Amino acid sequence: TQVLRKSLQRGVVLSAGSYLVYEAHKLISGFAEVHASFKVEDVIEQADYLYGSGETEKLYQLLVQHKNSDDAELLWRLARSSRDLAQLGTTSAEEKRQLTYDSLEYAKKALEKNESNFAAHKWYGICLSDVGDYEGIKTKIGNAIIIKEHFQRAVELNPKDATTIHLIGVWCYSFAEMPWYQRKIAATLFATPPTSTFQEALRYFHMAEEADPNFYSKNLLFLGKTYLKLNNKKMALLWLSKAKEYPAQTEEDKQV
Repeated sequence: TQVLRKSLQRGVVLSAGSYLVYEAHKLISGFAEVHASFKVEDVIEQADYLYGSGETEKLYQLLVQHKNSDDAELLWRLARSSRDLAQLGTTSAEEKRQLTYDSLEYAKKALEKNESNFAAHKWYGICLSDVGDYEGIKTKIGNAIIIKEHFQRAVELNPKDATTIHLIGVWCYSFAEMPWYQRKIAATLFATPPTSTFQEALRYFHMAEEADPNFYSKNLLFLGKTYLKLNNKKMALLWLSKAKEYPAQTEEDKQV
């Protein structure tokens, strides 16, 4: 009754017809806002189902419709989906390149929309690294510090995300085994070139495994490879065997 009375008081200055239009517009606008929020949630739920089912192409087709969204959760998923599609063996070289650059733009936009979204930081770092493959070793090394900073920020925001911890391990491994000519390039780009060790890489790979045991075939592989670099063949065999026996669900699992 009070709501109706207040509505009627607001409607005094309006004609009967315009008042009804005004109230109907408010009702429809409110419904549209609620419907829009549910729609985003529905899309995310469907996207996560498709991702878990390995439906890479269907997932991309679903998410690319929302490339102009302001929702960081949709955008980082689109960045991931674009990258996954680029990784497929059926994707042409030209499409792969375009998808790689698109994925970086989507991740960048996700960060702009929500700087506190850990996944946006993670996928921005991954996609920035991928773009470096097209722009040359100098650019790739030049972006290395930025990439690690985004991975570290992602871990700060979500300390339990095993994948990001793994990625920091890969970063450390890459710099630990960097050949001399790349070290020379790094020395020209940085006053203090980034460095790492296999021991540091190993620590991150184990941290990732502790956060989520057996979560990723590639983490098992890198544990084995890192132990090989450290001349511990017994431990290398243990982790490489686990990688070999890992149930292959994705193309990457098969490559591992």
